[in-house]
Amino acid sequence: MDFDKLFNAQLDALKKEGNYRIFAELERQAGAFPKARSHDADCPEQVTVWCSNDYLGMGQHPKVIAAMQEAVARCGCGAGGTRNISGTNHQHKLLEAELADLHHKEAALLFTSGYVSNWAALSTLGSRLPDAVILSDALNHASMIEGIRHARCNKVIWKHNDPEDLDRKLAALPSNTTKIVAFESVYSMDGDVCPMQEIVEVAEKHGAMTYLDEVHAVGMYGPRGGGLSEELGLADRITLIEGTLGKAFGVVGGYVTGSEALCDFIRSFASGFIFTTALPPAVAAAAQTSIAHLKTSDVERKRQKEQVAKLRRRLTQIGIPHLDNPSHIIPVMVKDPVKCRQLADILMQDYGIYVQPINYPTVPKGTERLRFTPGPLHSDADIDHLVMALTTLWKRCAVAHAVA
Repeated sequence: MDFDKLFNAQLDALKKEGNYRIFAELERQAGAFPKARSHDADCPEQVTVWCSNDYLGMGQHPKVIAAMQEAVARCGCGAGGTRNISGTNHQHKLLEAELADLHHKEAALLFTSGYVSNWAALSTLGSRLPDAVILSDALNHASMIEGIRHARCNKVIWKHNDPEDLDRKLAALPSNTTKIVAFESVYSMDGDVCPMQEIVEVAEKHGAMTYLDEVHAVGMYGPRGGGLSEELGLADRITLIEGTLGKAFGVVGGYVTGSEALCDFIRSFASGFIFTTALPPAVAAAAQTSIAHLKTSDVERKRQKEQVAKLRRRLTQIGIPHLDNPSHIIPVMVKDPVKCRQLADILMQDYGIYVQPINYPTVPKGTERLRFTPGPLHSDADIDHLVMALTTLWKRCAVAHAVA
């Protein structure tokens, strides 16, 4: 059988739909973020990155870089294995203590990514708790959906950000079920924010566990960067807070925080923790440094909010449609996969602006967009250049008709 023929048939269909993904080959330059060197022949050598999840530029922060370099020199590169066999390092324990403190919890547990932490934690809770039912927000991330699928327990989908629908669906469950309400604080594609207090109150009313994904909020919100749960004063009322080290903290990895018993339970039963090589000690040291810095420094968050507000204001002035939300994520709506890809290509090739088109299946068909994430290191000149390019292209590509 010609397997390549089977592969290519589906790849060709993806290309025809306009949903085939093309990766830009970039080289981040320490100390120059959001500038990056492009290795694509048809693009300028230097481009400005507008879609990074390194929201605060902490992956380039001198203190974070120095912490990683020092740890590599002292400990070497790898962790040595899984945490269960040979890979628990002192830096892992220090980072977990830092994370527990960040979220005002007793304990924390590290994973190799935010995807793995969601998959491992939700699958473990759902599969091992008696008569478990996971109630999942309709727009939860793929990693949460995957965890729920692998839990093989009963699941209930409630309407996105709708506490009343959640209340009805919790009330309909038998009293003997272990109820787990899973939701996010900031939803990464639309940039909308959950009504956290109402969700928590509904969950408490029905005796349900709350599972909160804060990956797009940690570092960004709250007086110490503990996320929206910290900003709203709700962290102590949420059973489990999950986050990432790979976005605002600028490194890589994921984690969960909660009670000592909860973290020990996941540590002891989650295959995604037990059978995976641990994070390198240098990564843990860099992440700890980043978290500790953002607990005391608000400079990065304030500057980032200023730049987000500036770009939103400028887009509104020139009539570029973008979703109105209270977060740091600015989705510019195109609503056509081919034009979305075309816009991204021209921005990159003609203007040195890098933004990835967001198409199906990441977002529903007909809601394709360019997702901009202004950071504290984007200059006013960068914003001017972006706005000028979008103004020109919006007319050239006749996008206004597509999004009407």
